Amino acid sequence: MLAYPHERFCVRNRAHTEIVHDYALAVGDTIRWHHDPDFAATTRYGRLIASGAHTAALLFALTASHFSSKGSVVGLEFRVRYRRPVFADETIQLEWLVRKVTLNAKLGGHIVGLVGRIKGGDGKTSMGATGRVLVTERL
Repeated sequence: MLAYPHERFCVRNRAHTEIVHDYALAVGDTIRWHHDPDFAATTRYGRLIASGAHTAALLFALTASHFSSKGSVVGLEFRVRYRRPVFADETIQLEWLVRKVTLNAKLGGHIVGLVGRIKGGDGKTSMGATGRVLVTERL
């Protein structure tokens, strides 16, 4: 089996200012607190924050990199809940826990149920998530 219940995987990542800035503009997120440090300083956050799409993408990508090292993976469903901002230049921890693995003969692999989160540099949860991916030997 390519995934196991209670399996945990995580990675630490730094939300570099340049990447926070460039990602927001690349995906069309023009909210200024993602790319204008002078404006961000006047907001409740006091500095640049990563866009929600950016932080979610980092967490989703972790499932792809983890499971693709064992076989093939296709994302089926993800849900997120934003709790706190991720600040530019903050070191974050992205983590997933495999909750359930169910054989799906029709799709030729296993449906893997996941629960995950991003923890900020202070150890508090910035984003919570659930997801389901198909993990298979090959597509």
